[in-house]
Amino acid sequence: MTITNQAELDGLKIIGRIVANTLRDMTAALEPGMTTAELDEIGRAHLDREGAIPAPSATYGFPGTTCISVNEEIAHGIPGPRVIAPGDMVNIDVSASKDGYFADTGASVVVPPSDAARDRLCRDGRRAMQIGISQVAAGKPLAGIGTAIGRFASGRGYTLIRNLASHGVGRSLHEYPGEIATWPDRRDTRRITKGLVFTIEPFLSTGGIAATDGLDGWTLYSDPPAPVVQYEHTIVALKRGATILTLPGQAAP
Repeated sequence: MTITNQAELDGLKIIGRIVANTLRDMTAALEPGMTTAELDEIGRAHLDREGAIPAPSATYGFPGTTCISVNEEIAHGIPGPRVIAPGDMVNIDVSASKDGYFADTGASVVVPPSDAARDRLCRDGRRAMQIGISQVAAGKPLAGIGTAIGRFASGRGYTLIRNLASHGVGRSLHEYPGEIATWPDRRDTRRITKGLVFTIEPFLSTGGIAATDGLDGWTLYSDPPAPVVQYEHTIVALKRGATILTLPGQAAP
């Protein structure tokens, strides 16, 4: 989607804040002993209160409101009876729509107790996302996002999952300009246009290079097996930078 007027921007800000607040509340409620289904129910209740529609189920028939992935699961985990334990790495991905506008956000957290290695991975995963966002401005190359993230990742001894990309969003969950690499891709010659709405969501790992399908047809795993974190914002490109739409706060602009 490319924003052309204030009403469109306001609509995206509303759903952006709703998914951000949902993620914040789910993260705050996360504790050992609860199931991923119980955590998902917190997300469902929040979206219901705001009149928002969960995007994964509405768009693709996903069997849950949010995607909750634990430890070896790196994306698209199905909420269910799995019990969250101390020390688990949990990724929560929230996407939804309201009044025809979509937004998408996510984050990885470690249920205490953590350790220095995982704390560093989480901190650097968030930093990788921020580095990607810093490359956004009208007229700049889309590939500059992945180039900058890749430089940071390799310099810190990490790998990137190279078949889970950022994507256009706004009027649907996945739309123009399609996939946007969060790793170096010299083949991509596209330029960022003013008002373009898309996600920034690198999957940073200590060794994984690809996501592979699980037996349930949804859940994805790292190949080779390795810890992976993902942090995601929906942004809109401006003349000299980007506005993050998925920050928690009041639901109305």
